[in-house]
Amino acid sequence: MNLAQKLGYPENTKLLIIHADDAGLSHSENQATIKALQNGSINSYSIMVPCPWFYEMAVFAKNNPNYDCGIHLTLTCEWENYKFGPVLPTSEVSSLVDQNGYFYKTRKDFKDNAKPSEIKKELTAQIEKALQFGIQPTHLDSHMCSVGVTPEILEIYKELGKTYNLPVFINKDFVESISLSDEKYDFENTLLADNLLIGYYNDFEKGELKKSYEKALDNITSGFMFSCFILLLMNLKCRALL
Repeated sequence: MNLAQKLGYPENTKLLIIHADDAGLSHSENQATIKALQNGSINSYSIMVPCPWFYEMAVFAKNNPNYDCGIHLTLTCEWENYKFGPVLPTSEVSSLVDQNGYFYKTRKDFKDNAKPSEIKKELTAQIEKALQFGIQPTHLDSHMCSVGVTPEILEIYKELGKTYNLPVFINKDFVESISLSDEKYDFENTLLADNLLIGYYNDFEKGELKKSYEKALDNITSGFMFSCFILLLMNLKCRALL
């Protein structure tokens, strides 16, 4: 049975979530996300709690609970000249930050340094901060899929979903593709998307993102598909994709 069938739909049903990552990252990211939600281009999004523009997007989420909003659990910062770190004092989660107090840039550095106990502590703090703000999250997902670098960290992610009674977004093929470990994963009792489609900014720059989405959507099989629509587009350039 595919996930659509497990959710009670007929065998040939195709379910699609078009999801926007990284809300809260910047003002332009927030505005692009809001516009895409309002015009129906996306039907789900998630917020990065540690980022400088969290407040703006959190106010929107609190005032617009009709939109599907998750928490984009954040443990890495891939940007060269735009940095952010944990919501907790760095003294409490020192293994999660570099010498300047920011999240590590790569998953490898994160994996090589982060202590599981501090990962759980920081991720819990991110969820609690969102809840205290008044956000009503519908799910958890992960920035750069950092929760997938080891089975132990992945288990923390799954446990947080159980603790807060929230679905965790995960796809087996994607987690395995970015894994920096030879260890085997236990996906038992986890709802896995049957298909995953990710939109990348490089494809947008080459003018190929719309075409790649069209091709992927034309060829998906039955089941549940999760599309990660990255709105990292300044000045609402996402409208060019519509």
